[in-house]
Amino acid sequence: MRRYVRLFPLLLLLLLSCDRMTSEKVFRKGLVVSSDRIASEVGLDILKQGGNAIDAVCATALSLAVTFPRAGNLGGGGFALIHTSDSQPVSFIDFRETAPGNINPKYYLDDSGKVVRARAIVGPGSAGTPGTVAGLYEMHRKYGQLQWNQVVHPARMLADTGFIVGASLAASLADYSDDLSQFRSTAEIFVKDGRTVQRGERLRQEDLALSLVLIEEKGRDGFYLGETAVKIADFCQAQDGFISLSDLESYQPVWREPVRFNYAGLDIFTAPLPSSGGVVMGQILKILDRYELSKYTALRSEYIHLFTESARLAFADREAYLGDPDFGHDFSKSLLDDAYLTSRTQSIRTDQASASEDVQPGIPDQSRESDNTTHLVVADGAGNVVSLTYTINLNYGSKAVVAGAGFLLNNEMDDFAIAVGQPNAFGLIGGEANKIEPKKRMLSSMTPTIILKANHPYLALGSPGGSKIITAVAQTIINYATFGESLTNAISLPRFHHQWQPDNLFVERAGFPAATLEVLRALGHNVVERDRYSEVMGVSFSEEGSYFSGVADARGSGYVAGY
Repeated sequence: MRRYVRLFPLLLLLLLSCDRMTSEKVFRKGLVVSSDRIASEVGLDILKQGGNAIDAVCATALSLAVTFPRAGNLGGGGFALIHTSDSQPVSFIDFRETAPGNINPKYYLDDSGKVVRARAIVGPGSAGTPGTVAGLYEMHRKYGQLQWNQVVHPARMLADTGFIVGASLAASLADYSDDLSQFRSTAEIFVKDGRTVQRGERLRQEDLALSLVLIEEKGRDGFYLGETAVKIADFCQAQDGFISLSDLESYQPVWREPVRFNYAGLDIFTAPLPSSGGVVMGQILKILDRYELSKYTALRSEYIHLFTESARLAFADREAYLGDPDFGHDFSKSLLDDAYLTSRTQSIRTDQASASEDVQPGIPDQSRESDNTTHLVVADGAGNVVSLTYTINLNYGSKAVVAGAGFLLNNEMDDFAIAVGQPNAFGLIGGEANKIEPKKRMLSSMTPTIILKANHPYLALGSPGGSKIITAVAQTIINYATFGESLTNAISLPRFHHQWQPDNLFVERAGFPAATLEVLRALGHNVVERDRYSEVMGVSFSEEGSYFSGVADARGSGYVAGY
């Protein structure tokens, strides 16, 4: 058996040696890639009804709240990049959750000042004010083509009439059975007679359907005002939560300038603060652009070493400088400045790994300044492209369904630096820039990305996975743009991850040649094997833009629907 395991990387290379797009379906009129087949097909149907990519991405996201409850949501938040045929050239909307106005940071600490992790990740006390509904509604208001009620209606019907539970959802619910049984309002939906909903059973969510009816009829006001808002506030008040009617009424999404940088001659647009994803990925790719990566492959130790050292530097800067730009200085441009990155690159040795304890954040020039998440990509025949990542943080968020409203609340308060220097659920160290403050948006790792080449769409992608999102997206871009892999191969190739602290180089188990791992250990990397992770969703485009191809990561249950 050992011999076959050792042969796996070589067999993988043979399987991935085909030309671009040979294993991918090509579409010309419309395409939806999401984490769930039913939701993807809803988005495709919206396109066939004459909707554009924005209509379809909203319908898909709302449907995921019904069919993919571990990450699809009404009670969370996220980010989206939008390229329209007449825009110049990419817009970005931030609908990240915010800390409630009456938040008490001490709630998450014990008497000695240590984080009580359960309070930060379980129950309404762990939830920020949701932004998903406001974000989708605002996107549609600005760019949508169909009527809003047409976009919401499919999700409402899925919740009302129900859908047949597939193998992936049934397995996920079973894995989280104990967590989902903690709150009666959650157990009433997902745990029946002491057991979770099984494969082949119909899951109806009547309370969620009523919430969607109000959103369908009243738009954002159907969620942030009136009946649903009262249910959220009352539920939180009764369960040690902080979200109030005032928080909901005052919530607003924000249009921001995306992070924009060049890599390998490509124009990359990605998420700005309060997501760290764009800045950290930008630093990694811009540092690596100084090396001749094309002489390597995705499984070569030399490339993995250079990527790891770049990521180590970038994540160190993340801890020190990144947070909600509305609550402090925005260091993004300084951190992506060429001169600054040149100075950071000088510390990288090709013959030895750095020790994270010796790696400190850089000092950018301020004078230059003026698991669970889900991703979906939609493209239409008119040239519109949307790359959207949204989340309730960990799988099933806070595990608490709002009583009478039918949807799970997020547990995003854990994404703040609850105590400076203490890691969160993803092992990320928090800094002063990301401390808890009322109405503040917690730092994120979501990295929705759209890449243009000669002003035309080239690649659109994103992923779930917490801090691993950043490296998964960056490696997919390198695999596709530099190593010349097809999009299927670029997404399927084994992944690795380093985030400065803890000082571990995580590699997907059985994914890399033993000789490669031996070299990395000899260089001083603390190599730790782990299960496969993240589910990159991507769409690639032909040079003339006449057709496109979508890929849903085989690591998950995603689905490509197009015509």
